[in-house]
Amino acid sequence: MVAEMDCKDNLVAGRRTALSDVLAVGLGVVFCGLNPALTAQRDGHNFSSPSNRFWRVLHLAGFTPVLLRASDERELLQYGCGITAAVWRATRRAADLTAKDYLTAAPELEAKIGGFAPANLAFLGKAAFAAINGRTDCDWGEQSELFAGVRTWVLPNPSGLNRAFTLDRLTGHYRELRAKIQQIS
Repeated sequence: MVAEMDCKDNLVAGRRTALSDVLAVGLGVVFCGLNPALTAQRDGHNFSSPSNRFWRVLHLAGFTPVLLRASDERELLQYGCGITAAVWRATRRAADLTAKDYLTAAPELEAKIGGFAPANLAFLGKAAFAAINGRTDCDWGEQSELFAGVRTWVLPNPSGLNRAFTLDRLTGHYRELRAKIQQIS
């Protein structure tokens, strides 16, 4: 069941768009973006920017047997995956968010993740996880801390603005998570 209750309504160019979580109880992994891009807010679909590599990386890492588009986001549920955001305020760049933005949003995120109880939560980028946990930095991969009682990962952000990671490097990090999920299942 998709979590329609978490739908975030936005007004863009005079029309209402609905950008929502893609969640169900007991998923294998929920991918937690830092926040929506302005393009996602405009389009009403998560990771909809043509430069965002999220959908391609998920496919290459083996999370989906076919390459999905942002408009297919609800199909992720059938593959045991979901999507949420640490902060729901859309920005041009994730760097426009502050530690306070993440800390303010953390209780809602924690309640949501605790309620849906996925096996894994993957923060897409270090900023949200580090801010919420009071760290200045963290390593990529599985974390020693749980979030809302859930095994937590930090993966590189698939944004096209993240030029520090090639498609191959991104895919490798996501593949590591996929392999761990398969070991546990």
